[in-house]
Amino acid sequence: MSPTAQTLTPSHTAERLEITGPVVVGTAQILTPEALAFVAELHTRFLGRRHDLLLARQRRRARFANGADPDFLVETEPIRADPTWQVAGAGPGLEDRRVEITGPTDRKMTVNALNSGAQVWLADLEDATSPTWENVIGGQLNLVDALRGRIDFTADGKEYRLRGGVSELPTIVMRPRGWHLAEKHLRFTDRAGQRTAASASLVDFGLYAFHNAQHLIDSGRGPYFYLAKLEGHLEARLWNDIFLFTQEYLGIRRGTIRATVLIETITAAFEMEEILYELREHCAGLNAGRWDYIFSIIKNFRTRGSRFVLPDRAEVTMTVPFMRAYTELLVATCHRRGAHAIGGMAAFIPNRRDPEVTEVALAKVRADKEREANAGFDGSWVAHPDLIGVAREVFDGVLGDRPNQVDRLRDDVHVTAAELLDFASAGGHVTDAGLRGNVQIAVRYIESWLRGVGAAAIDNLMEDAATAEISRSQIWQWIHQGTVTAEGTRITHDVVEQILTEVMAGLPRTAGDRFDDAEKVFRDVALAEAFPTFLTITAYTRFLVHTSGPRDRAA
Repeated sequence: MSPTAQTLTPSHTAERLEITGPVVVGTAQILTPEALAFVAELHTRFLGRRHDLLLARQRRRARFANGADPDFLVETEPIRADPTWQVAGAGPGLEDRRVEITGPTDRKMTVNALNSGAQVWLADLEDATSPTWENVIGGQLNLVDALRGRIDFTADGKEYRLRGGVSELPTIVMRPRGWHLAEKHLRFTDRAGQRTAASASLVDFGLYAFHNAQHLIDSGRGPYFYLAKLEGHLEARLWNDIFLFTQEYLGIRRGTIRATVLIETITAAFEMEEILYELREHCAGLNAGRWDYIFSIIKNFRTRGSRFVLPDRAEVTMTVPFMRAYTELLVATCHRRGAHAIGGMAAFIPNRRDPEVTEVALAKVRADKEREANAGFDGSWVAHPDLIGVAREVFDGVLGDRPNQVDRLRDDVHVTAAELLDFASAGGHVTDAGLRGNVQIAVRYIESWLRGVGAAAIDNLMEDAATAEISRSQIWQWIHQGTVTAEGTRITHDVVEQILTEVMAGLPRTAGDRFDDAEKVFRDVALAEAFPTFLTITAYTRFLVHTSGPRDRAA
């Protein structure tokens, strides 16, 4: 499982990566001395730049809070104006991405996703995974086993196995956790002797690349990644430098790594071309990460007055003008530069016990995918295997035998900054039902997440961290903006407290549930005076970190 070549050697200074988490299934196979040495080297070279970029995020949010708006960058206008450059494009196995299934890397989901018939599986260590130490290491082990065709799973008397050979399975694109997250079960010591929690991004990426990059290349594909939560091109530049170093360290050809960037922050929407440019020799495309995009808008402008208040979550669809502007700009930008444009998540879940619910869900998915395919997207996401058929049918109707429609240039698209920021164009209302729904979804999802389940089926929708972020951040904003619902209810702290009490009383309680802890997290992230930038940081630190103290194994 070690690389076959290495052109650089780990530094022999004081840098060390200590395992402080307990022994879990997969520890011996994944946290080998060689793998830890590589991850430690990533920290030595890149952790300082990550820290600087996170500070830049804080300063940018402060500017927005004080009245500044994002805009297209003056200093990078020559990049946008230069028509000659193109990205590397699809690597082997990524040419056709018309249907991608997403989900966590637990063993059952891994088998089901790879048997689903999708072209691509987004193996998600980020928003769909609760980062328990068991899930972090177990997910890496499952990917190692899956890529070698030796994964199986038995539950409730049912056996799950891969169907067909490895070469026939969906191409895997792994999504590491975002720059903002730490992995507190590993501790890094820098040259000055200072100890800090490891970067979750570098841990997830480093372990997967170390164990699988060469194997993927040998099997005719490659190490492919989805990059989450980027806020601008300088963060993309950091990833590109990490890719260059990784390829040299592992002895693989420059440009072998491919990345697809999720455009899921309002600032990244203004830097799409620059992000492609920074990653151009490693870039396959961009994805419209709709849920985090909405969350980013609420987070950045939550204190700026009523014109920045969005209606009920369900009313902020992809057809409202500011969301349509964002997606059309994404397609036009990608195709201009030879990159894939991948559409957003279909989060509806068919209900096999209720045909009417399923019929409604499939109709909504069909309409969503028809909009994307007709707008020029090259593929899209689904959250459930039962949605693959309708998504494929729609894209087959537009693409036919072509693997994509990158050659369809959207020269008719001319999106302005004002259109991207026209949040009032969403229209709609804040309602009593929308407020109650947000409270219920946030509490139920957080409880699931605390139990180690990061993708939760709630009311026929697949909820993940991004959708829960929308729910809790809307509540915070509505309270602080004194929003009044369509029914005349002024949303206050006391009103939400009363709804929370009623929601908690109506939950089906079972032995071992985490609803009491979920209520504590909800209060921290939705009802406190301060606004935590991510609910998962608060919940992770309070409830998911279980260290056993320093260990002898270090890199």
